[in-house]
Amino acid sequence: MTTPNQQQAPQEPVPPQGPHAAHAPQQPPAAPAQPYGQPPVPQGPPPQQRWQGQSQHPGPYENQGQLYGYASPIPVRQANLGDALVSEWTKIKSVRSTMWTLGVMVALVIGIGLLVAVAVGAQGNEVDTPLPSFGFFGVLLGSICVITLGALTMTSEYGTGMIRTTLTACPSRGRVLAAKGLIFFAVAFVITLVTTTLVALLHSALLSGTVTDAADTGAWLRATVGVSLYVATLGLLAMAVGTLLRHSAGAITVMLGVVLLPLVLGLFMFSESLEKVREFLFLYSIPSQLGGFYGTAVGDEGPTGWTPLWIMLGVTAVVMGGAYASLTKRDV
Repeated sequence: MTTPNQQQAPQEPVPPQGPHAAHAPQQPPAAPAQPYGQPPVPQGPPPQQRWQGQSQHPGPYENQGQLYGYASPIPVRQANLGDALVSEWTKIKSVRSTMWTLGVMVALVIGIGLLVAVAVGAQGNEVDTPLPSFGFFGVLLGSICVITLGALTMTSEYGTGMIRTTLTACPSRGRVLAAKGLIFFAVAFVITLVTTTLVALLHSALLSGTVTDAADTGAWLRATVGVSLYVATLGLLAMAVGTLLRHSAGAITVMLGVVLLPLVLGLFMFSESLEKVREFLFLYSIPSQLGGFYGTAVGDEGPTGWTPLWIMLGVTAVVMGGAYASLTKRDV
């Protein structure tokens, strides 16, 4: 009777018999049995190189400098800004919030613009008002939809937990924020530009005989390109606020307060000691700045021309810097 520690001698292979013995395939000799309790000796040539980035100390799958594992034939590379842009474009065109918010914005801007054109044309009297200024009413309401989409661009990922997958695929949080901002700004700008241009052409066709002031090229450019840049930047500000708050309802509420609250507060400041505060709220409120592109600002001292755009860009840059600091320092 043998014990497990006793090693048996390997049996010799029996040579083939018969007339075809010379052509029979030769069996390789069996590997010698290993003593009980000893690790197996690896067969075949050892790998010449370690995996890139693997520790130089032997791990649980290494034995005497030899590596046991599988190297994927698929090339692996680090994600760049282009990959992040493609990912964010796929997200923003796939979610329903983009279709609903931008669809409602287009309906509001074109619908209200058409109603204004019909109402002004039905009067039958000549109106001494710049022709592009009639698009102000629809753009003011449509900007609320862009603000909503801007906040949802970031906060929706926190609500669903998708932000963990996003930051796992692209650990560079600054790159994620930049990709979201670029994609959202491009989408909001293009949609707003197309819509405001259609409204401008509509007003030009319906009110050309009623409105005496057809405005110059600069006025038309501010009423289309300038307004589109301002509204897209306002939506980018909403995205930065959403990054700070990480809550959809909170971010949208804050942005609605930023747009509407200055005018509401100014209406109830009847005291003479608050006269300067009331004028400041009126002149630099979002509706007044937006009206500056159309030449219909609240007061003569308020920002006009392209000045509202520079103000909005400065405010958005400051808030975006805070959003970047918050995204990089806080956990998801």
